[in-house]
Amino acid sequence: MRYWSWLFAAREAREPLLGIYALMTEWHALLEPATEADVARIKLAWWRDEMSRLAAGSPLHPISRYLADLAGTAAVDWSPLAHPVAAAAAQVAGAPLERAAELQSHADALYGAPLLVAARLGGARSPSVEACIAALAEAQYVARALSAYGREARAGRILFPIDDLLAAGVDNDDLAARAPPPRLNAYLNRMRDLAARNFANAAAALAAQERPPLRHLVVLATLGAKHLNTRERRAGTDIRLADLYNAWSAARRAAAVR
Repeated sequence: MRYWSWLFAAREAREPLLGIYALMTEWHALLEPATEADVARIKLAWWRDEMSRLAAGSPLHPISRYLADLAGTAAVDWSPLAHPVAAAAAQVAGAPLERAAELQSHADALYGAPLLVAARLGGARSPSVEACIAALAEAQYVARALSAYGREARAGRILFPIDDLLAAGVDNDDLAARAPPPRLNAYLNRMRDLAARNFANAAAALAAQERPPLRHLVVLATLGAKHLNTRERRAGTDIRLADLYNAWSAARRAAAVR
C-alpha cells in the first residue's frame, strides 16, 4: 500500500515519502515473528541511536542521510522518528497493550509519527491533517493485527488490548488456534469494523484544499479499507491489479478537489 501511495502522491510529497516509507519498511520488517527476536532488538537499538544521530545532524545510514540531504530540511525536527522505533522495540519484546485506551497512542507511535513527519516536511500542520493521520494509524495497526494475530500469538506476542480480549472471553489458546473459535470470530469482526470506521474517518478528515497535496493519505485509507475485505482475495481477484486501480482512482479524485 505504501508503494501505491508513493506512486500516486503529489510531486512535492514524493521525495520525503520515499525516505519515510523506506524507514518504515526497515522497522516493520523487524516486527515479523520470523525475524529472530535478539536480532530485531539489536537492530532496533541501532536504529534508536541512528534517529538520535539524524536529529543531531550526523546520520550514518543511507536512508537517514537521504532525508537529511533533502532541500529545506536543515531545521526539521526529526525527533518524532524515535517513537516508532521505541514502539517496535516494545512489541518485539512482547510488551502487550494492557488497556484498549493505549491502542491509539501505540498506533500513533508506530504508524502515525512517520506519516506526520512526512506531512510536516511538506508544510502540512493543520488539526485536520493530524486527525486524518491519527485515524489512519489506528486503522493500520488494527488491520495488521487482524492479519497477523495468529502467528504473533504463536510467537508469544499479543497484538490486541488485553482488557478487550478478557472482556470478550478470548484467551491465548484462542488466538493461537489455527481455526478461530466463535468468540474470537465475534471479536475479530468488531475489530474489523473499528478499522473500517477509522479508514473512512481518515479519508474524510482532510479539508478540501489539503486533499490534493496529501492524496497519498487518501490512497492509504482507500487501500486499507479494501484490504479488510478478505472475500475479494478468496475469490481469486488479482490484488495487485485491484490495488493499482483503487490507488489511481482515489488519487485522481483527491487531486481533482478544488
